[in-house]
Amino acid sequence: MIAGATVENRAIASRGTSAAAIHRMVERALDRHGIAGGLAVDLGCGKGDLAAVLTGRFQEYAGVDAVRFDGFPPNGLFLRANLDAERAPLPDACATLVAAVETIEHLENPRAFVRELTRLAKPGGWVIVTTPNQTSLLSLATLALKGAYSAFQDTDYPAHITPLLELDLRRIFTECGLRDVSVDHTHRGRAPFTARHWPAWLSRRFPERLSDNLLAAGRKP
Repeated sequence: MIAGATVENRAIASRGTSAAAIHRMVERALDRHGIAGGLAVDLGCGKGDLAAVLTGRFQEYAGVDAVRFDGFPPNGLFLRANLDAERAPLPDACATLVAAVETIEHLENPRAFVRELTRLAKPGGWVIVTTPNQTSLLSLATLALKGAYSAFQDTDYPAHITPLLELDLRRIFTECGLRDVSVDHTHRGRAPFTARHWPAWLSRRFPERLSDNLLAAGRKP
């Protein structure tokens, strides 16, 4: 690891927040699969913004991160862990939902991380992971012209270190024993080399190419 690229520094560089379109994508997955009740665990929780999405669906919310950001929900449980090197300080099979929103790209070993997410999910519980979409037109064009994916330029390093394709996530989820694996997209994406976003109707029609982020969901049998 390069000097200064500690997991704490990568967490701080993320600013602890995610876009509203990503949270709406998580909400769709919760609705589609009927995920509710019990404990929701948010790994790489940042400021805990996901708690607002989960309110009314789950009885308890626990956030895990390398640093505690200002603004973490006062009624949530915060737990500190280096997700590159440590288990979350929670027991096996404790959660109905284990979510990692825009976290996996910050970590060194995505397979080990999804194994940890799976460990925390109870039988019948769900694992949800979101990450930048490397097969969007924006990311593919950036790769072709600049030699790196859109969210993995020098300005994103060392916060973002592990780009993953939809295929990678499907393989990892399956390898970790998760079932009913599905993928969704934000339906919101930026047109290459502009500040403009694609029209919502067009992004919904071509989600893989016109969405900046994607979501993988899988159920623990």
